Amino acid sequence: MKKFCSIVAALSMALAFAMPLNAQIQTPAPSPTVELKTRVGLTDVTLLYSRPSIKGRTIFSADKTAVVPFGTMWRTGANSATKISFSDDVTIGGTAIKKGEYAIFSTPGASEWKVMFYNYETTNAGGYGDKTAAATWTLKPQKVAEKVETFTIDINDQTMDKASINLIWENTKVSMPLSVDVEGKVKANIDRVLAGPSANDYYTAGSYYHDTKKDLNKALEWVQKANAMSPQYWTLRKESLILADLGRKKEAIDVAMKSLAEAKKQNNQDYVRMNETSIAEWKK
Repeated sequence: MKKFCSIVAALSMALAFAMPLNAQIQTPAPSPTVELKTRVGLTDVTLLYSRPSIKGRTIFSADKTAVVPFGTMWRTGANSATKISFSDDVTIGGTAIKKGEYAIFSTPGASEWKVMFYNYETTNAGGYGDKTAAATWTLKPQKVAEKVETFTIDINDQTMDKASINLIWENTKVSMPLSVDVEGKVKANIDRVLAGPSANDYYTAGSYYHDTKKDLNKALEWVQKANAMSPQYWTLRKESLILADLGRKKEAIDVAMKSLAEAKKQNNQDYVRMNETSIAEWKK
């Protein structure tokens, strides 16, 4: 019993010394990171940035002791480079911007700000100064009556196809008009839906009915419609399999030959092998 107690005491002491080594002390971030996701029209816009607070300091000023002195290039946030992404092409302040990810930098001034978008490459904010900006805007800062303690970027003033990207801190606000192509996307969606199912829609439906052993005749009808619209070696292969399962081996061979020829053109050896194996089997 004494030996057992000694072992327990030794283990307890080992755990007591080990715990501080593994424990992680968590404290609030001075500049918390926020991710903002919204949709303008049919375009997804995402912002990822860190939000510093005033904490009694002077923020924008000609005084070199300010957090962001006038004329100094700023990462428009804290910590990592601020990132904004668009799921579609957009227009900002009259400038066309391709869909993708951008790092936002700015150079504040008393009467004008320059805001720059760089193609996003790294979280390191110091890596962008020597690069060429994808777009640059010169904007007039606005004074806001109520002091904003924590730096904020928001997407506001939204309509069906417009919004504004706002940079707000202390008593300063800078806005950038954002517009998106809603009409073009809606028209394309309408045209696609009203045109009826696509070849892929028919193929997917037919494959499901075949693979789950439902109505093989319906599966054949749908896959044949897919092949009438856009024959591919894999859709032709599916049609041949359905025909074979229906006992129509001669027709299955004819379609498999078409799939085989197309697979050879595309140099897809898996489909070449599968078709050759099936054709040989169905000829027996």
